[in-house]
Amino acid sequence: MPQPGVIEVNALTRKQTRISILIIGTLFFIFGFVSWVNAILIPYFKVACELSHFKAYLVTFAFYISYFIMSVPAAFLLKRTGFKKGMMAGFWIMALGAFIFVPAALTRTYGIFLLGLFTIGAGLAVLQTAANPYITVLGPKESAAQRISIMGIFNKGAGILAPLIFAAVILKATDTSLFAQLAHMDPAQKAGALDELVRRVIVPYVCVGSVLFVLGLLVRYSPLPEINTENETAELAAANQGRTSILAFPHLILGAIAIFLHVGTQVIAIDTIIGYANSMGIPLMEAKIFPSYTLAATICGYIIGIITIPRLVSQVNALRACTLLGSLLTLLIIYTKGEVQLLGHTADISIWFVVLLGLANSLVWAGIWPLALDGLGRFTKLGASVMIMGLCGNAILPLIYGWLADMFNVRMAYWVLFPCYLYLVFYAIKGHRIRKWTAA
Repeated sequence: MPQPGVIEVNALTRKQTRISILIIGTLFFIFGFVSWVNAILIPYFKVACELSHFKAYLVTFAFYISYFIMSVPAAFLLKRTGFKKGMMAGFWIMALGAFIFVPAALTRTYGIFLLGLFTIGAGLAVLQTAANPYITVLGPKESAAQRISIMGIFNKGAGILAPLIFAAVILKATDTSLFAQLAHMDPAQKAGALDELVRRVIVPYVCVGSVLFVLGLLVRYSPLPEINTENETAELAAANQGRTSILAFPHLILGAIAIFLHVGTQVIAIDTIIGYANSMGIPLMEAKIFPSYTLAATICGYIIGIITIPRLVSQVNALRACTLLGSLLTLLIIYTKGEVQLLGHTADISIWFVVLLGLANSLVWAGIWPLALDGLGRFTKLGASVMIMGLCGNAILPLIYGWLADMFNVRMAYWVLFPCYLYLVFYAIKGHRIRKWTAA
């Protein structure tokens, strides 16, 4: 029996469904704003804290490894408290992480910055564990990719704004000349300049922390209904009979691996593109726009998904097309060369294939989630936490990219993407249909 105040999905009115989608869309906007600001934090910390490529990508490692650590505890928290109280806790944990940036900036200590990023990521793990299964089950499963695409527009729209707003707040027009002069400063003068540079994050993150705290209260007392994900139909209960562990669902475990690889490819496409532009002689003040181009390409993909799924194309065929496109674009990044002028930039053509990875990545997340959660029934919340664990791919794959960039160069480092897309092609064609570990 559902708990008091908990609503069955099919009992929601159309108005409740629309309000719920709007509220969850707002959450995805916040996810995007907080997550994609890392695209500007990486080159910013690289200068301010004097880091190698590998150390700079510890930004993404610290932020996303928290998903691996916190996702299962988040599932048990949500099971105990429900979606709304759990979301409030997630916002408050994120607020704490934002406030940690203050002592980190005052001491210019990279390790404390990483602790703050880890804490923000831990709060996001709670929110993501709640929001993704919520929007997946909030309607027919055949149109789940369509709803997730709408969430993606909120997420990536915030991602377009975040690096631009953050760069406008913390970077000055004179910083290009400052960065060039750093190598010629004496140690004391250089330390003073870097201290001033890094302390610019204090006011923005105090504001972010305060807003996150208030948002926690607002979502707690919002009209967002609690949805029952524990009940199973008789058919589903029969299919799941004898399954006592989440590991008994191969399509879920393979889906979590797919999420691990997908989010890694997505964050590499966005968080490395400024460094790739720098390698072509494009200064930071100009290169800061490139993550927004990639995210804009992703939004174009979402719009295509909203229009075409499921009336013109199934979500699984959209997934297959996107994963194949990602494989092709990776090879084009590595092997195509030649200077072109586009959108006011003079750059090697390969950087525009990195931008187009945004289009290839657009419907992969939306395609994997409904396939992986299909048929889980009472295991849905725990299954969602396993999927969220896959977000630690954002932590691991950029580090591999950074290591390859230090060992070889920033172009050859994109080889890390190719095996990832090949696995995603496998999951889209075959992996999601595997329901038993044995051949039988």
